[in-house]
Amino acid sequence: MVIKNVSLDIVCGITSVLPENERPELAFAGKSNVGKSSLINALMNRKGLARTSSQPGKTQTINFYNINDALYLVDLPGYGYAKVAKSEKEKWGKLIERYLHGSKQLKAVFLLIDIRHNPSENDKIMYNWIVHNGYNPIIIATKLDKIKRSQVQKHIKMIKEGLQVLDETLVLPFSAQTKQGREEIWNLMERLMEE
Repeated sequence: MVIKNVSLDIVCGITSVLPENERPELAFAGKSNVGKSSLINALMNRKGLARTSSQPGKTQTINFYNINDALYLVDLPGYGYAKVAKSEKEKWGKLIERYLHGSKQLKAVFLLIDIRHNPSENDKIMYNWIVHNGYNPIIIATKLDKIKRSQVQKHIKMIKEGLQVLDETLVLPFSAQTKQGREEIWNLMERLMEE
């Protein structure tokens, strides 16, 4: 996709009313610091539109990024960050759940997992929860540049087994540093929008 214009259109907090969008939405979930904002910036060809931070738990709202007035990339709050009060986490959880249940335009949910590590308990809960909400999440294995090329298939297998994914689940390796995997993700997103 040729990206002509992007903007952060809508920000939804815990008390916000979710928007009634006309455009297709593709949502991105993942634990804090897995690289959601970096991925979204890479997909949009922008450096700092989605705020990245070395501090986990930065995204506390649902952010809707408008691409070419054609679709929304939806950045969901990160999960699993220990320094946030339990009550806050529950509110974020309810916000995400409200979005997954309430969006009429949501075409797919991408779940980001760090390719270097076994999926965490929180990753497994999130995966199962997305499936329970009626979606087959597409896994994006982030931080691809941090492992040797010879290790990639082994690590993808580890993620699939760790999450006990459905057979048809896609796992796409991606590096925000090298942009490797960006084209594959865009090709898939374009197919999803056509469906």
